[in-house]
Amino acid sequence: MPFAMFDRSRLNLLPLGERIHDLDLSIMQAPVQDNGYRHPTIDILAERIRAAREKSANVTMMLGGHVIRAGVAPCMIAMMEAGYITHFAMNGAAAIHDFELALIGATTESVAKYISEGQFGLWKETGLYNDAVNEGARDGLGFGESLGRYIEEHNFPYKQYSLLAAGYRNQAPVTVHVGVGCDIVHEHPNADGARIGEATYRDFLIYAHQMESLENGVFMDFGSAVIGPEVYLKALAMARNVAHQEGRRIVHFTTAVFDLLELEGKNVHEAPPKSDPRYYFRPWKTIMARTVADGGESFYVQGVHKDTVPALSWALLGEGKA
Repeated sequence: MPFAMFDRSRLNLLPLGERIHDLDLSIMQAPVQDNGYRHPTIDILAERIRAAREKSANVTMMLGGHVIRAGVAPCMIAMMEAGYITHFAMNGAAAIHDFELALIGATTESVAKYISEGQFGLWKETGLYNDAVNEGARDGLGFGESLGRYIEEHNFPYKQYSLLAAGYRNQAPVTVHVGVGCDIVHEHPNADGARIGEATYRDFLIYAHQMESLENGVFMDFGSAVIGPEVYLKALAMARNVAHQEGRRIVHFTTAVFDLLELEGKNVHEAPPKSDPRYYFRPWKTIMARTVADGGESFYVQGVHKDTVPALSWALLGEGKA
């Protein structure tokens, strides 16, 4: 006998104009600027990214929601347009922040306030995100391209700050990898589980195809501790499976993790023992140890995204370096 399900028609969605926003466009940083942040690994990565571009190898940047909230989308767009980052991948939270900033020039609500009121995530205009995914999936698009197309075609007032829209304009893959029930838009009555699954799985296959050209390339994960390493791991396994059958190897590439955990000075090239709680920090064992064990090289940068992403953009594009 089927179990009873929640009736979403009972929900009360309020207009975004009534929401208190924690962030607005004042967070946005210049696309290329010397912010004074220095880290030797960033210069190394800039060299590896330039070399990857010369060899037409993949350069992927995976990001979590806090990267968009740091206001560094203009920096990422600049690196995309210069051809340095060939694939951006993000979790659902990052996509929602990008979408809301393009739509209303603000994003981020107080979880503590609105969960107490039973209003967390339940804002009318944010539901347009689901319309975009539903329409795109119907047309055979992936999740990220669906959102980027919607932002562009509906001429969102702040679309110049949208990484998703930039991907659509520049025909560069910006993939979105979601877990059903993890994002506020899944609360909405117009969320279609079949379309969500179809679109994000299509993005996973786009991602796996990008991994096929990772030899001599660069993979970077900025602040995504679960989705980032897990999607990367499975996609790389698929790419290596096919490469093995074709007599090729995908082993000589560079990985880097940018996060807040105090790991600098540690031997990140070997996974910590299971007795160490940091064993469960997936970026370490997956991105910096296991997947580069056969010939790659990994790095770790401890820092906040508002410093590290502009620093990478500056290392690649500043003072005539492009």
